[in-house]
Amino acid sequence: MDKVLDTWNWPEERWRGVLNHVRAGRSLKPASWADGARCAVALSFDSDHESFELRDGGKSVSALSQGQFGPRQGIPRIRALLERYDIRASFFVPAVSAMLYPDEQRGLAAAGNEIALHGWIHERNTLLDGATERELQLRAADKLEEIVGVRPVGIRTPSWDFSAHTLQITKDMGLLYDSSLMADVDCYELLMDGEPTGVVELPVEWIRDDAAYLIMDRWGGLRPQIAPADILGIFMREFDAAYAEGGLFQLTMHPDIIGHRSRIWLLEELIRHIRSHPGVWFATHADVVRHAKQHAV
Repeated sequence: MDKVLDTWNWPEERWRGVLNHVRAGRSLKPASWADGARCAVALSFDSDHESFELRDGGKSVSALSQGQFGPRQGIPRIRALLERYDIRASFFVPAVSAMLYPDEQRGLAAAGNEIALHGWIHERNTLLDGATERELQLRAADKLEEIVGVRPVGIRTPSWDFSAHTLQITKDMGLLYDSSLMADVDCYELLMDGEPTGVVELPVEWIRDDAAYLIMDRWGGLRPQIAPADILGIFMREFDAAYAEGGLFQLTMHPDIIGHRSRIWLLEELIRHIRSHPGVWFATHADVVRHAKQHAV
C-alpha cells in the first residue's frame, strides 16, 4: 500500500510552493486570428508508433505490431485527408519513431506540417531525474533536426507527463511552446516560481483526445465504451463553443487510433463541420502560438 502523505500538516509555504512552481500566467488570447479569422483550429497527431511498447522493454510482439499500424495505415489516411482539405497540422514525434520512419517525417514536413518534440522513446518524465530528462529532450531535438532539417520549436511531453524539471529544460532550450498542460482553453504564458518564462502553453485536454475514448487495455478492464458518432458529437460541441468565443479549438489524435477505417470518417466529418463556418483558420500549433504571442490583447 502506498504511503499516505500527511499533506494536511504541510505549512502554507510548502503547498504554495508546489502550486506555484509551474502555473498558468497571463492569457494570450488574441482579439482575432490570422486574416481576421474568428476561430483557430489546431489539429495534432502524436506519432507514438512502436515507442510506447519499446519504452517498457518491448516484450510484446503483438503490441509492437499494433504500433506499426500507425505508419502503415494511419499516417497515409491522415495525410490524404489533410491534403484533400488543404490543412496543415502538427505531428508530435518521439525521436525513436522518427528514426524508424524518417521518410514519414520528411514527407509530412515537406507538405507544410510541423514536426515537434514528443520525447526520445515516449519516456515518463516524472520517473526520471532532471539530468536524464534534459539529456533526452536535447538528444531528441537534435535527432528530429537531423532527420527533418528543421529544429523543433515546440514540445508535447509523452503522456503529458510534466515533471518539476520540464519547464526549466524547455525554457533553457529556447522552445517557443509546450502543449502538455490543461489550465485553459486558449494559449497562456507559463510562470515558473511566479516569474514569466516566455514559454507559451497551447493547452490540451483529455476531452479533446481520441485515446481517452478509443484506447483498449487488453490486460485490464478498459474497453472503448463510446461510439465514434458520439465522440464526433463531443468534438463538434467543443469546436462550436470555441467558435462562439472567438477562441482556439485544439485536438489531439493518434495515427494508430483515429487512423482506422471505422474512425477516420469521424475526423473528416469534423473537418466538414468546421469548414461550414466562416472565418476559421486551420494552423499548426507553432503558427497558432506565434500569432497568439504577437497579438494577445
